[in-house]
Amino acid sequence: MAFTLSIGAKAPDFLLPSTGGKIYSLKSFKDAKTLVIFLTCNHCPYVIGSDEVTRKTVEYFKEKGVTFVGINSNSKHTYAEDSFFYMVLRMELNKFPWVYLYDESQEIAKAYGGLRTPHFYVFDENRNLVYTGRGVDNPREVNKMTVNDLWNALEEHTSGKQVTKQVTNPIGCNVKWEGMDSHWMPPEACDLI
Repeated sequence: MAFTLSIGAKAPDFLLPSTGGKIYSLKSFKDAKTLVIFLTCNHCPYVIGSDEVTRKTVEYFKEKGVTFVGINSNSKHTYAEDSFFYMVLRMELNKFPWVYLYDESQEIAKAYGGLRTPHFYVFDENRNLVYTGRGVDNPREVNKMTVNDLWNALEEHTSGKQVTKQVTNPIGCNVKWEGMDSHWMPPEACDLI
């Protein structure tokens, strides 16, 4: 079995706390026609660099029934700024238009096969995976980006078309696994294409 969810796979369920004080599961988003779950964090320059592009994507596709959920699975022992406390501060400061969940046990990062931050997963109404990978091709310096793969996938999917490019390699910092070196990745975790 591949480390990362394969196209067509069902979205794994979760039960995670949010920065807003509520607990969320997959069923909490049952009304979303399309659900985008993305692994993110507080400190990664690739996340920070592309936050505003992600915000624009969220705001544009909201009218098309797309809901975004960010999940931080990074170990707070690797980067203290990835702790829940700083997640709350980050949301208060930036007022991002998505729910931000904390996967302290890292079980959800493992279930989804998270490679990097950010790593996006687009699920259809039946919660089958239709796209996985990067948002844009230069998330650290979006002024140099040439393609927004996430936007393209959502545009096709919400128009009733099959996603042309279903898999791309996420670009960013690797997930910070508990008790491991900051650059460590599971041996079975590799590029998607």
